[in-house]
Amino acid sequence: MSRRISDEKELDNVASGNSSRRNEPIHGVERPEKNVMKDIGATFMETFFHDDPLRNFKGQPASKRVLLGLQAVFPIFEWGRGYTLGKLKGDLIAGATIASLCIPQDIAYAKLANLPPQYGLYSSFVPPLIYAFMGSSRDIAIGPVAVVSLLLGTLLRAEIDPEENPVDYLHLAFTATFFAGIIQAALGFFRLGFLIEFLSHAATVGFMAGAAITIGLQQLKGLLGIKDFTKNTDIVSVMHSVFSQTKTWSWITIAIGVSFLVFLLITKYIGKKNKKLFWVPAIAPLLSVILSTLIVFLTRVDKKGVQIVKHIDKGINPPSLHQIFFTGPYLMTGFKIGAISGIIALTEAVAIGRTFAALKDYSIDGNREMLALGSMNIVGSMTSCYVATGSFSRSAVNYMAGCNTAVSNIVMSMIVLLTLELITPLFKFVPNAILAAIIISAVVPLVDIDAVKLLWKIDKSDFVACMGAFFGVIFISVEIGILIAVCLSFAKILLQVTRPRVAVLGNLPGTTIYRNVEQYPAATTVPGVLIVRVDSSIYFSNSNYVKDRILRWITDEDESNAINHLPRIQYIIIDMSPVIDIDTSGIHALEDLNKSLVKRDVQLVLANPGPVVMTKLHDAEFLDIIGQDKMFLTVGDAVRSCRTKLQDEA
Repeated sequence: MSRRISDEKELDNVASGNSSRRNEPIHGVERPEKNVMKDIGATFMETFFHDDPLRNFKGQPASKRVLLGLQAVFPIFEWGRGYTLGKLKGDLIAGATIASLCIPQDIAYAKLANLPPQYGLYSSFVPPLIYAFMGSSRDIAIGPVAVVSLLLGTLLRAEIDPEENPVDYLHLAFTATFFAGIIQAALGFFRLGFLIEFLSHAATVGFMAGAAITIGLQQLKGLLGIKDFTKNTDIVSVMHSVFSQTKTWSWITIAIGVSFLVFLLITKYIGKKNKKLFWVPAIAPLLSVILSTLIVFLTRVDKKGVQIVKHIDKGINPPSLHQIFFTGPYLMTGFKIGAISGIIALTEAVAIGRTFAALKDYSIDGNREMLALGSMNIVGSMTSCYVATGSFSRSAVNYMAGCNTAVSNIVMSMIVLLTLELITPLFKFVPNAILAAIIISAVVPLVDIDAVKLLWKIDKSDFVACMGAFFGVIFISVEIGILIAVCLSFAKILLQVTRPRVAVLGNLPGTTIYRNVEQYPAATTVPGVLIVRVDSSIYFSNSNYVKDRILRWITDEDESNAINHLPRIQYIIIDMSPVIDIDTSGIHALEDLNKSLVKRDVQLVLANPGPVVMTKLHDAEFLDIIGQDKMFLTVGDAVRSCRTKLQDEA
């Protein structure tokens, strides 16, 4: 009974219940010798550098280290060595396909950001080239996206009116893009990518759905031919603006816009039903632009009130470094807008990259992705681009078109270059109604009804977070919706951390297994013994809750036992198997719990602690406080011991 556990292997056996001393209490636990600095270093490396390619540097010659360094920053040097003509064929087809989709979308999304249409095309020329060299995803397609364009446009217009002061508005857009890139790159460089995980999936679903509806409602201006439209994005202001101006609606514009919107939605349905026809919805926007432009040009309905694009600057991206606000009153404003839009863009891109990486069974480096996205937006801000990120619709088309590598982004970029140099004058007669129809059809998939139903079915708190973000976006504003989404995500984390599950266990008849009595109604409790399980680590944030919850349970059990003429609780057994860690606050809470139990003449017993927890309890001399015979390998061993003592006392 006085044998000591002297190495970490035995501690692991104890924690898992595989020790040869199963039916004995654990006595005199001896802490295994450890190198503290080595443990801290290992924990740090595993937390921040578990996927770091630079780990392979050790023992390599200088030339190999240079190559590994280049591959760490530019993955193209890694996969480019095995690039073949067969892969190029797939990338050419995919690049040309997504180019046909991105060109009309870019022109439309620039309008969402309240920027001239050529800036959307600029943002699909330079950023994809940078990403192709630095990104680790094979499938993601880079460019402007609807949600980020709307968010950026809304935040920028709250500071500067794009119609009254278009020059400063454009400069602030480049400033926001620059800081968006800085923040994205910094998160990747300092290995802080885990921070974006705090925006929960449920909140993201709600935010995206709300943003999609807001974007769709904003397009009523172009779809109905309204000239004087509200600057607010909430649904009440938009609907009031729409129905208070019914006399200004252009029926020719409505006919053109609705007809092509129906056409676009039908092609989306065809592509969804038959995956082999993915190219149909991919080329539909460009085809719509061409046909509608011909209709306007031949009929000259632009003279009858149909609004058109009128002008798109010809030529490639002009430099814009000198247009970024590095000083002055708009510096902090640009930083704030860049931070918000950059984080949203980052969240969307990483989620898209991981989705398609899972489909093709390869992994992407999240921190490297952030560095790539940040770098492309920094360079983009200096070459007349606004915030670019991964587009889900284009990435899906890229995937289905058979892309093999990021070369598809290079192909798309080259086609956009040719468009800027040769074709932009032909877009003069593109009706705004078509751009509105393209945007509406593009954001429809963002309203994921099935995901919302699943949230309601699985977790009501997730559903509440989803709806909170959704209603915040459509009834207040996009930025408030983001704030609500973040706050609800943090609230859920805090709730789970500060209020862990604590379950009462009972014995499954005919076995030595103890399970949650709520989950297994057949499980029976042990007279005079209360068995609880803490389903969380015990930290400063939840230790008092765990202690108070256990004491309340003892009080409730004693009251119930008195009514039913059953013996009072004399032993409390805590199953520690799910408790993978405990801090000093947790240990103090256990000490306070033990003091309260002593006053009630109840004895505290611990079962199945893990090696980390056991070591800390030993260091705190907690086992000396409760008694060396109050620690057991399994709940069953603890129950047998308590029963024996109860029988002896009887």
